[in-house]
Amino acid sequence: MTFIPRQEPFTCGHCGKQVEPLAHGSYRNHCPHCLWSKHVDRDGPGDRLSDCGSLMKPVELDQDGKKGWLIIHSCESCHKEIPNKAAPDDDLAGFMSANSLHS
Repeated sequence: MTFIPRQEPFTCGHCGKQVEPLAHGSYRNHCPHCLWSKHVDRDGPGDRLSDCGSLMKPVELDQDGKKGWLIIHSCESCHKEIPNKAAPDDDLAGFMSANSLHS
């Protein structure tokens, strides 16, 4: 799996907010406000080869000893699940409090 770095601004397909690239060599692939993503990669991060293109819902958080917090995204159309490293400005607290209400 090849990682292709992409520093691209985008408009979130879920909440509509403008999302700017991260600074300092990190790469953003989801909205820091609502944590939603878009299914654009097929074989590896940044390849932009997916034909799906559907929105990916953040369904859970996981913690990895090396990577820190991971956001697990599930595609609304094909149901593929992809873990993504959380960014420093992600609203993880909002996600956790919203999802604890549904437990």
